[in-house]
Amino acid sequence: MFKQINRKQISRKRHLRVRKKVSGTAEFPRLAVHRSGKHIYVQAIDDVAGVTLAAASSLDKELKAVKSGANIEAAKVVGDLVAKRLLAKGVESVVFDRGGFLYHGRVAALADAAREAGLQF
Repeated sequence: MFKQINRKQISRKRHLRVRKKVSGTAEFPRLAVHRSGKHIYVQAIDDVAGVTLAAASSLDKELKAVKSGANIEAAKVVGDLVAKRLLAKGVESVVFDRGGFLYHGRVAALADAAREAGLQF
């Protein structure tokens, strides 16, 4: 008689709750994070135009030195890389979208690395 709710459904509900409040524009794109079991992905999205301005992941060819994409070190490198790509395009401020994931571990490490590289959010 109890409803079973799995982790994917809980994460989806959290993501929808965040997305109600967070939207990206050309001046302040949404920095969307996705974390899988093996890798971490991030992209800066202009929701008004429906365009991705910059993206980075632990699968990028520039990050071959990273042994595993599923650890905090990889998240820091990916956060630094996306910040450099956005700053090269003239974007200095973003809105952070944790994508339903808790702000802890790899997600927090990616955000901190992006801030240290010069992004403001």
